[in-house]
Amino acid sequence: MTRSLPRAVHPGAWWGWAIGLAVAVSAVTNPLLLLLALAVAALVVSARRGSSPWARAFRLYLWLGLAIIVVRVVLHVAVGLKFGTLRVLPLPEATLPSWAAGIQVGGDVYLEGLLGAATLGLRLAVIIACIGAANALANPKRLLRSLPTALHEVGAAVVVSVSVAPQLAESVQRVRRARDLRGETRKGIRAVPAIALPVLEDTLERSLLLAAAMDSRGYGRSGTAAPRQRLVTGAVTLLGLLLTAVGLYGILDASTPTLMGTPSLVVGLGLALTGLWLGGRHVRTTTYRPDTWGGPEWLTVACGVVPAAVLTVVGRTTPDALAMPLEPLGVPALPLLAVVGLLVAALPSFLTPEPPRPPSRVPVRGAREVAGV
Repeated sequence: MTRSLPRAVHPGAWWGWAIGLAVAVSAVTNPLLLLLALAVAALVVSARRGSSPWARAFRLYLWLGLAIIVVRVVLHVAVGLKFGTLRVLPLPEATLPSWAAGIQVGGDVYLEGLLGAATLGLRLAVIIACIGAANALANPKRLLRSLPTALHEVGAAVVVSVSVAPQLAESVQRVRRARDLRGETRKGIRAVPAIALPVLEDTLERSLLLAAAMDSRGYGRSGTAAPRQRLVTGAVTLLGLLLTAVGLYGILDASTPTLMGTPSLVVGLGLALTGLWLGGRHVRTTTYRPDTWGGPEWLTVACGVVPAAVLTVVGRTTPDALAMPLEPLGVPALPLLAVVGLLVAALPSFLTPEPPRPPSRVPVRGAREVAGV
């Protein structure tokens, strides 16, 4: 088998894969399946992330997910609805006035409710990890080049916001390396003030440089379209998005009329695409060496669609297999079909080309000898 040459996979393919994996776990509270999805995302990131600064930001999303789980559990203990039979933490309960009925402050904590809160927090943490995986694998600058011309300005704002976490991680690492070179000995919480101020200064400097660069490239310009053309383009796009939302609601709710389902969705998507085409005619952008879309990209997107489709089927046929049994408390099931669907999402770590690595700066020994060193 011939090994493919290193090349970067299209960023849109990575986002399609990550969104598919996030959709797959969006209705799952089974901790075994959630941990498997998290392991799959971590495997793909470790195997296919590049050497760019945002490639090292996946760890921040993992810490953010852990913080979400802790906050979710703390909120359950403090003001959550307590349920279950196995009491693990006896706490006093505060008496609230009648207008606050339904809110429980304190009270005995039961194992079932605690596990339920932890699994809900774990689900949100895994979804955030999937988005973090896409952010670590996809170059946001290359993603901006792949957007339609009508979304160029909006895409620039989205790319700037998505790049905050990777740039912050790079700033923290750079400040820590500088502290190590200076022989700083403070660690842990005591080192936070000494690290936070240089990181804040570096962030402000990057923001000013970015603003100057965007201003010099003409971002925010009004364009050549007439006011009437802008009004028509905006109306068509807005109407298309509204009909798309109505169509999605009609498909999910079987009690709605037939016209609110697939017909509204098809017409809405058509109008939205028409609005994007009308808006893109008056935006002049050029792309140097555009990214190619080939077999690896289709494979990556398919590996994200498959788990979403498989877990949707499992949720409709055996919904209890995707949930954590709490009442009564039991061991979560491990459905084979759902496991296979999630393992399919790990295939891009083996079947896609390796990302290009920066050339090594260490001189070759033979070159030294020829140069007489």
